[in-house]
Amino acid sequence: MPTTVLVTGGAGFLGSNLCERLLDRGYEVYCLDNFGSGQADNVAHLRDSDRFEVLDQDVRRPVGLPPVDQIYHLASRASPADFTEFPVRIALTNTTGTRHVLEHAVGCGARVVYASTSEVYGDPEVHPQPESYSGNVNIRGPRGCYDESKRFGETLTVAYGRKHDIDVRTARIFNSYGPRMRPDDGRVVPNFLTQAIRDDPLTVYGDGSQTRCFCYVDDMITGLVSLMETDGLAGEVVNLGSDDEMSIHELAELVVESCNTDSDIAYRELPEDDPSRRKPDLTKARELLDWETETPVREGIPPTAAYFQKAIQ
Repeated sequence: MPTTVLVTGGAGFLGSNLCERLLDRGYEVYCLDNFGSGQADNVAHLRDSDRFEVLDQDVRRPVGLPPVDQIYHLASRASPADFTEFPVRIALTNTTGTRHVLEHAVGCGARVVYASTSEVYGDPEVHPQPESYSGNVNIRGPRGCYDESKRFGETLTVAYGRKHDIDVRTARIFNSYGPRMRPDDGRVVPNFLTQAIRDDPLTVYGDGSQTRCFCYVDDMITGLVSLMETDGLAGEVVNLGSDDEMSIHELAELVVESCNTDSDIAYRELPEDDPSRRKPDLTKARELLDWETETPVREGIPPTAAYFQKAIQ
């Protein structure tokens, strides 16, 4: 029998790419999504497979989930553009939704990868950020609905692991990008690409000196699958992302160059609680998963731009 897998948020950016990878590995895949931010087009090409099924459900109120061997819990709006409009939904997806996922794992004995985020580190006072760092999060700020609910989701995974002896691993996902991101996602790569394709000014917040590390989607999916399938990691938390740090201004210049656009750069006021620096310490990922990113930003931006070119026409 093939390995059976449930991917919550399976029609989203990372989720759809993960579903595709798992099908390529011969697995039977259930994609759970309420299509609040996930896109039906992201998984349309997978529906012809008899090993793929879409469960049109909300993880906050799941009904009749199938027994599975593995669960990747990716469901959650992650765009800063959604934090103002959907704060309660986001907070409950990462708390109530996570509880439902963990209860289902207890019931069917599934191994779980919980998709946490680098946002649990907030605006970090430690650089780069190791998994042992507890973070600097404003729980009452505009990003708190996401940052703090992801932190509590991690707490739930640890509690369920201790109480019910289930195998739950946590991935702290740093900035990722690639095809199937929403053009209106609100994060910096889709913002820049959409603006560049339209020859609009690229909006840089602050002076552009704040830094991020950008991981191409194929590398991130490899990391997530490795975290799931490496034995002996129950209860572990592992940073996943690139550690090639670059400033937002440098990214803007790269996008202008890659898209061959005449776009200027427009500077705007820095949003509240926007982190000044973000870079993962990848020691554990390298040691436990033997995992490295393979796609430099300069190589990952062109295929992402090509996807956006079609998506916004």
